[in-house]
Amino acid sequence: MTTSPPPPLPEVGTDPDRHVLGNPDAPVTIVEYGDLECPYCRDAEPVLRRLVEESDGRVRLVWRHFPLFQVHPHALAAALAAEAAGAHGRFWEMQRLLFSHQDALTDEDLATWAHELGLDPEEIAGEGADRYARGVQTDYESGIELDVPGTPTLLVDGVRYRGRIELEKLRALVAAV
Repeated sequence: MTTSPPPPLPEVGTDPDRHVLGNPDAPVTIVEYGDLECPYCRDAEPVLRRLVEESDGRVRLVWRHFPLFQVHPHALAAALAAEAAGAHGRFWEMQRLLFSHQDALTDEDLATWAHELGLDPEEIAGEGADRYARGVQTDYESGIELDVPGTPTLLVDGVRYRGRIELEKLRALVAAV
């Protein structure tokens, strides 16, 4: 009996707006280029989440991966895990979990976080997550094209935000758009 090989896996997660927090049709878009091992991105997360949640549907946040491989050795594995979770509609939950455990991002740790979210650890950590690499690469390449200098980098309706990520400053900027 001859068995046929499994069908090839589809290309996964290359839509640049695949991770949207808030109203997908919001008139103001903030794109964040971030690294899940970056402490500054972790600190920006609650500010950006609050901005979106308190905007009455006026603001949406789009996440794009920009793992800083040279300084964060687990950033790529964390990005792949978040992508895999995103394929199950759990991106933002995984993002928060990874931010809260930036000191624990090995494949073994990622498998633990997958289990905590009720996801298959084999898909979230290690080789199983590699099928999500194209989405991370697409995000990273778009950041390179935009001369993203580091993380977090925010673009508010296409204009680079400068300075410390502060709620009141962002609210004023959104109000002016």
